Amino acid sequence: MNERAAIWSPHSSHWGAFSARWDGTTLDVRPYEHDPAPSPILDNFNNALRHKARVLRPMVRRSWLDGKARGRRDFAPDFVERSWEQVIDLLAAELMRVRSDYGGVSVFGGSYGWSSAGRLHHAQSQVHRFLNMAFGGYVRSVNTYSAGASAVILPHVMGGYENHSRRNVTWDQIAEHTDTVLAFGGMALKNTAVASGGLSRHIERDAMARAARRGTRFFCISPLRDDLPDQANATWLPIKVGSDVALMLALAHTLVAEGLCDEAFVARYCTGFERFERYLLGRDDGAAKDAAWAAAITGMSAAAIVDLARQIARGRTLITVSHSLQRAQYGEQPVWMGAVLAAMLGQIGLPGGGYNYALGSLAHTGRRVNAVPIPTLPQGTNNVRDFIPVARISDMLLNPGQPFDYNGQSLRYADIKLVYWAGGNPFHHHQDINRLRRAFNMPQTTVVHESAWTPTARFADIVLPATMTLERDDIGAAATDPRLIAMRKVADPIGEARDDFDIFAELSRKLGVEEAFTEGRDSRQWLAHLYEPTRRALAEMGCDAPDFEEFWQRGELMLPSAPDDGGSLRAFRDDPDNNKLPTPSGKIEIYSETIARFGYPDCPPHPSFLPSTEPASERHPLTLIANQPSTRLHSQLDFGAYSQSKKIRGRETVRLSPADAARRGIADGDIVRLFNDRGACLAAAIVSDDVMAGVIQLATGAWYDPEPGGEQQPTCVHGNPNVLTRDIGTSRLAQGCCGQVTVVECEKFSGNLPPIRAFDPPTPL
Repeated sequence: MNERAAIWSPHSSHWGAFSARWDGTTLDVRPYEHDPAPSPILDNFNNALRHKARVLRPMVRRSWLDGKARGRRDFAPDFVERSWEQVIDLLAAELMRVRSDYGGVSVFGGSYGWSSAGRLHHAQSQVHRFLNMAFGGYVRSVNTYSAGASAVILPHVMGGYENHSRRNVTWDQIAEHTDTVLAFGGMALKNTAVASGGLSRHIERDAMARAARRGTRFFCISPLRDDLPDQANATWLPIKVGSDVALMLALAHTLVAEGLCDEAFVARYCTGFERFERYLLGRDDGAAKDAAWAAAITGMSAAAIVDLARQIARGRTLITVSHSLQRAQYGEQPVWMGAVLAAMLGQIGLPGGGYNYALGSLAHTGRRVNAVPIPTLPQGTNNVRDFIPVARISDMLLNPGQPFDYNGQSLRYADIKLVYWAGGNPFHHHQDINRLRRAFNMPQTTVVHESAWTPTARFADIVLPATMTLERDDIGAAATDPRLIAMRKVADPIGEARDDFDIFAELSRKLGVEEAFTEGRDSRQWLAHLYEPTRRALAEMGCDAPDFEEFWQRGELMLPSAPDDGGSLRAFRDDPDNNKLPTPSGKIEIYSETIARFGYPDCPPHPSFLPSTEPASERHPLTLIANQPSTRLHSQLDFGAYSQSKKIRGRETVRLSPADAARRGIADGDIVRLFNDRGACLAAAIVSDDVMAGVIQLATGAWYDPEPGGEQQPTCVHGNPNVLTRDIGTSRLAQGCCGQVTVVECEKFSGNLPPIRAFDPPTPL
């Protein structure tokens, strides 16, 4: 029996802390003992360590080696094995060629940061640090697929995104103070199961239950009933997809019409209300944004809208807007209008009241932040100024040198010759995958570090086998979780897999920058080095501050939390003259002079209702919600036991209403085909009353599995909705992703069911 068999090793993941043991054949996983509601996603680890999808050895695309077809890639298994020595030499030579011929401005450093909860083996930090040392910089991306629009609009309206999403209203405040929660987009527990860097306690379910028992009324404004859990005892308001801003405007109109607007708060803490009010009352366009106007757009009765406005004007009310609403065309608008509605109620900054963007969208929100810093790997200095909003990668690769707008700037896309990706799967999270395939054929070379044969790895030229989290030591930490976790190695690496750090250290040696990259430390020494700022801060506060070796033996360390003080919004409310918001006026900007100067027709200078340019139609009558999955984080470990257990006949499941299913002759368990002009995919139907009529819901994360045959738009036989979604920016302001919503038709699939090949590794030539 393996010597590790009797040892439970502490570890952590983005979906929760845990312990694990491995006997060489079986992995046992035990949730953290103090977690009141551990995530079932932990079960995806059970079969992951030795799964057939793991990358075992370095692989290189044969056509790339031959130099005959660089830039022409597909998912064909055109790979040959190479030794580590050979592949490091090949890659180092290619990096030196690109560096010499084109410089760092020709390299895109791709990574999405979610590959590990560890603070050292954080793939995004590792690849960015390497490229900064080896090239002096690289073309980077800014913002996220989750919050691309909100991260740009919020600083114009209220100040920094982090302050208003993470250091604001806590779940404890809601349980104690809040009378009404108006949750636009809901607050689904599957989303709060996850936090970057990990979490030791899932508290949201119990907090909502405590609030509901005290009498808090939750309203779930979403096409999906289960976007709030049963424990919230919520009232479901299923309005039409994309009509949230119209409802908010009608609520605001009612507040004005019935004298319920807190005019004193608006006058003292806001700027630009008068111009917004002209739009609200229809003084310029002749269309008052009242309840009757909104009823025709939302499908909610005018009387119900008026009643809801009166409800939120009574007692302590919290307005929340989920990430999902801004992952759509004009996604800046609901984020902005949510803040304006809360300001009109006059409760911003009060305990349990006001506005908390993204509360319930991740487990980072609604918690107290740590009073000490967490370990963080420095990435060095990026001397390349070029960047893209993260969701504009296809635009960049397909349109080198072409102009684009972003947040008041006129920029140009870089001409990318080499893509270096470590940690992430763009063929999962990017929109319009068929367009992305064309885009990834543009660079001369694509390099991927991966632990498994994801679609992104299959599309690369050079694939380097990377360890997964259980195969290395690390430190798990998040700024909103009070525990530092010693993530001890549970099993030896599979095959020839290496840590990202070790791969980059060897490449750095070949490129003459080893000292700059490693600073003379191995990975164990780096862990001790990264731990030290946390230990020093603890000691300065008089807290328990063991040295690194003692911490490592203990397995965890408690971190102190900062006060639950409401953050910058509470300080602003208490003293707006001395605690001004970091906006041009120092106040909440209902009308933005800055945005007005940009002159973007798709992002007016005050929140506005802008209908989608791709509404449901006779050809595509269903609105698809492509939301986050409940069975995995994004596409991570889609081959894992829990994710697989929830599929039907190997396919991702799609939910639709009984009325829409009956109209198409679809029953539970049927394989269906979803399609529009961009692509098609197969999925397994679940007929559910939790989905409003006219809506169909297919979670993201099923590994892209195109049917063989060479078509320009092959069907994904596994159920990835991003073959259907639009690859456009939210607006010229933020250029965020629009992956949450699209329009489709759905039909029962009657052909021969293709096999699932997504997890079959390519056979080397």
